[in-house]
Amino acid sequence: MKKIIVLFVLACTFSFAQEKKNSIKGKITYLETPLVNAEIKVVETNEIVKSDVNGTYQITALPGQTITYSYPAMNYVEIFVEDVTRILNVGLTPKVNLLDEVTVEKTVIKSQEQLRGEYATNTNIINTAFGLLDKEITNFAVRIIDGKELNPIGLDIASSIQYQLPGVKVERRTIDPTTPVIFLRGASIGFFPAIYDIDGFITKDFPYYLTVENIKRIAVIPGLGAVNKYGGAANGGVIVINTKGANYFPEPGSDKPYDQAKLRNNKYDNSALSSSDLKLDKPTYLNKLLSSTIESEAIELYKDQVKMYGSSYNYVLDAYDYFSQRWKNSDFADEIIQDNRGLFNENPLALKSLAYIYQAEGRLERANEIYKEVFTLRANYAQSYLNMAESYIEINEFQKAASIYARYGYLLEQGFLRAEGDLGVIMERELNNLIALKGEELLSNKELKNIVLDDEFDGTRLVFEWNDSEAEFELEFVNPEGNYFKSEHSLYADANRIKNEKISGFSTEEYLIDDSLRGTWQINAKYLGNKSLTPTYLKATIYHNYGSASQRKEVKVFKMNIRNVNQQLFSVSNATSIVSN
Repeated sequence: MKKIIVLFVLACTFSFAQEKKNSIKGKITYLETPLVNAEIKVVETNEIVKSDVNGTYQITALPGQTITYSYPAMNYVEIFVEDVTRILNVGLTPKVNLLDEVTVEKTVIKSQEQLRGEYATNTNIINTAFGLLDKEITNFAVRIIDGKELNPIGLDIASSIQYQLPGVKVERRTIDPTTPVIFLRGASIGFFPAIYDIDGFITKDFPYYLTVENIKRIAVIPGLGAVNKYGGAANGGVIVINTKGANYFPEPGSDKPYDQAKLRNNKYDNSALSSSDLKLDKPTYLNKLLSSTIESEAIELYKDQVKMYGSSYNYVLDAYDYFSQRWKNSDFADEIIQDNRGLFNENPLALKSLAYIYQAEGRLERANEIYKEVFTLRANYAQSYLNMAESYIEINEFQKAASIYARYGYLLEQGFLRAEGDLGVIMERELNNLIALKGEELLSNKELKNIVLDDEFDGTRLVFEWNDSEAEFELEFVNPEGNYFKSEHSLYADANRIKNEKISGFSTEEYLIDDSLRGTWQINAKYLGNKSLTPTYLKATIYHNYGSASQRKEVKVFKMNIRNVNQQLFSVSNATSIVSN
């Protein structure tokens, strides 16, 4: 995180110790079929239990420990235990052996043949004009992005990597914005633009013809590491691009590739269901409430329903939302929350869901009070700091927001908090945005002059957050030309990412839509579950004119409970306004 100024003296104690063990239970399955004698293990204690004939199990673990799930011929699953972890229903998938034989050698320096064999599965390897390179064993700086991590909805590759890696600056000429010039922080001599190594072809020209969909891997080599390999032309660093079709390596004595590129047609077919299509899939109690013709009838129906469903905070939130939106009766809706407040106390998942709904309604002071409760419960979660800072900004308490960011930065430097994956990029962007818009209220003119803000994005920013870190889902973005791009958040798609999010206590991801392709974008989602039978609340924050004085945002909340169905969430125009479905 950028160190700008310490806005307050931090005087607090901080502890991660949690002595109370969680009793965790669930079911292990493969394609809905129970797996008998699957092994469930707590890594830190070596405690092992086996699933029974119904696939069920029960085990105890402390928050912060790791549970592994294994079964012969199935892929191994690893889950980080949190404070709220109580139910973990795990579906295992079969192993696919790509190689008949694997030889483990003790050498640190790997041959090109070894690297070719690992390329398909080792994202630390990049193919350059001078051979395959493993960033873990180089003597110079190399940063690699896997293609699936690139922002799929930018103007081009430059847009995609600009906000993925710090120190990447993109300049676009007014005459021809499709041929940007990229500069890398840390270039060896002077201020020269980067050159490109595209599947072994070295060029100074930006590859405008490549699409994000066709990228397998991108590496950035700044500084002397680039000059030593590429010569003086690389004074500004090198951007190495591996495309999908050009990077596969046949096994020795065979035409079978280690890595097979896959092509797909990404033309959207309007298959996502609208909210009206999903009306029959709403809970029975909600359909009954919706059928009420007068408010008094609905109130009497609620009084009967709450006796049956009142133990679920999901029901309470549905009832609150119904009376608040359908009948505009905020007083009765507030009574519902107050009467059932015990369901939310000490439950960060329920509290975050309530805070989301308050934000979407514009009841920002109430949301702030709820986020304070979550912060108290989860002071070791990065998400708590982000939510708290954003909430203070929403109620115009900018100094308090800056103090929260400063506190987070201090705890991060002292090792009390961890920042894995994309967390640092998002937190830095949020801080940059605060300084860009409200810096004059927070800092002196002298301090402002000494700050260099890296974030130059101009367009529409979409930020998604979910209340349950076990949630798995797929987001689909359909651009104005009818092409779609998908991003899957699941253990199957990227187990390391899920693990890093849980270690950091972070449940947010962002997508950037620049203004180069104007028109209406459709955002859809397919809910994949959360290892329990409870719904997940997904919050979408849409920033228009991001980073400018006219920046505005809108919050939308979606209760995700129907699995494996692609649903329309909302549409957004980067030229006009937001439209809900």
